[in-house]
Amino acid sequence: MTGLPWFDYRDGVLHAEGVNLHAIAEAVGTPAYVYSSDALTRQYRSLADAFAGIDCLIAYAMKANSNLSVLRHFGSLGAGADVVSGGELQLAMKAGIPPGKIIFAGVGKTRAEMMLGLKAGNTGIAQFNVESEAELQVLSEVASSLGVKAPVAIRINPDVDAKTHKKITTGKAENKFGISYRRASEVYALAAGLPGIEVVGVHVHIGSQLTDLAPYEDTFIRLAELVTALRAAGHNIRRVDLGGGLGIRYDDETAPDPQLYAAMVRKHILPLGIAVALEPGRFLVGNAGLLLTRVEYVKQAEEKTFLILDSGMNDLIRPAMYEAFHRIVPVKAPENGAELAPVDIVGPICETGDTFAEGRPMPPVVAGDLLAILSAGAYSSAMASTYNARPLAPEVLVHGDRFAIVRRRPSIDEMTALETMPGWFSEAQG
Repeated sequence: MTGLPWFDYRDGVLHAEGVNLHAIAEAVGTPAYVYSSDALTRQYRSLADAFAGIDCLIAYAMKANSNLSVLRHFGSLGAGADVVSGGELQLAMKAGIPPGKIIFAGVGKTRAEMMLGLKAGNTGIAQFNVESEAELQVLSEVASSLGVKAPVAIRINPDVDAKTHKKITTGKAENKFGISYRRASEVYALAAGLPGIEVVGVHVHIGSQLTDLAPYEDTFIRLAELVTALRAAGHNIRRVDLGGGLGIRYDDETAPDPQLYAAMVRKHILPLGIAVALEPGRFLVGNAGLLLTRVEYVKQAEEKTFLILDSGMNDLIRPAMYEAFHRIVPVKAPENGAELAPVDIVGPICETGDTFAEGRPMPPVVAGDLLAILSAGAYSSAMASTYNARPLAPEVLVHGDRFAIVRRRPSIDEMTALETMPGWFSEAQG
């Protein structure tokens, strides 16, 4: 069993909602990403319901999965978007998300990206999350050149250890993100004096894949103290952006309860009489997707058995990059009492790091069998590449007993369409 109601076995075959995964593999080939509309809706509503009665903007962190259909789905539910590039900003608007619900984060915004945000929809975006004094100065110049004011929340680094993987923690003093909690007052004073800047809020984000809520509570306590102090200093702080980072279950973790998370916000933030923004990404899409793949070979080595798949680290880089765990299950349900044996599950790429699992207990499978790599809705297609000249895998969105290809697999000609040969090649031949 997968433990995910939208990916479950029926008549001995794994289904995505009401669709047999064999049917998807036959229609689009493998590897392919498969997303459940029902899962997207359930996850969003679990968070929206927890924050009912609070002035709250749920700005989906689209870096987790930027497929236009996924964005459109969340927009239809009322979500905004948290973007970290000009490209993401344009995708969000292309998917129909209003600029007034878009928050622009990221440590390295360019002048051109700032311009896009300020001009978006003629009214501009909801908020820029500013990460440094240098960025603040540049945003002031760009906004002033347009004769507008940029709504700004300054990202504060609270020096709270999120106790997650070192590559995805963002709220400690040594991380590149935000401005030190101890320097907040002077940076807000700087912002208040700059032309083209309108201070509207405070932003924090301490990391990703948090399953323990304690670091959030530590952060919210500090944040409430800071907002109180900033208001006393004359700053009109009317929104707090609490970031994202809520984790999901990949293996045996216990995912945080949105109701308990919201209770912390009600306890520490709501008494400020302030609007709230959230930036969930993985929480909304992580367990809503899987990577459908096929076993190409079963290789018996001297000391190990390898399952060699047709998907690789270019399709799902998290295990290679973060040593991340993903559950992997056969699409055809194993027989009752099937004996499990340890195998290494690997891809076809010429890298030792192209490994999804080592020593993983699996039921018997043979070449040609389909497998599903679960919890692949976040940071899979979004981080995919064409390494080894492998085309990007298609993306499929399921809705009940229907499915649609929402990004097709490109051909090699399409992959090379942006390339040109320099003129001197033809000159040499002449």
